[in-house]
Amino acid sequence: MTSVVLSIGSNLGDRLAHLQSVVDSLGEAVTAVSPVYETDAWGGIEQGPFLNAVVLADDSARDPHGWLRRAHELEDAAQRVREQRWGPRTLDVDLVVVRDGAGDSTVEVSVHDDVLTLPHPYAHVRAFVLVPWLAVDPHATLTVAGRPVGVDALLAAVDPAERAGVRGTEHTLRFGATR
Repeated sequence: MTSVVLSIGSNLGDRLAHLQSVVDSLGEAVTAVSPVYETDAWGGIEQGPFLNAVVLADDSARDPHGWLRRAHELEDAAQRVREQRWGPRTLDVDLVVVRDGAGDSTVEVSVHDDVLTLPHPYAHVRAFVLVPWLAVDPHATLTVAGRPVGVDALLAAVDPAERAGVRGTEHTLRFGATR
């Protein structure tokens, strides 16, 4: 079994519909979806606020590069344009972590090649990833500097102003039996 933690975000067009398209496209692979949060853009580019969420999914047929291909397919379906790093986008789908195995024997997969780095190299400092991830998995861990660290501890180390910038919304994403 291969599981993935996806961080999804949108700040162009129908932001909520773009996020929902990820959940709908992944279908039965989705095991959990966080609440939806609104955040100011990250990366220093002037642009509108994002809606962000985290999606947990399982698919025994996908390896890390398969998950990356699927993420790009989802972005392409939302007509994502890659003109400016950290610029505005209809949909951003980032692989935060991929785990292989089942139950207590899951292991976090590490990848460092020309197209993919896992775990995500910035996830541990981004409140817009950590807050929704904790909401859906309060016992989550992420390997940082070669050791697993609780996502709650990582979030506590993030600048308080950045944590405060992750604002809850009334929006929800439907999945599974709630569709």
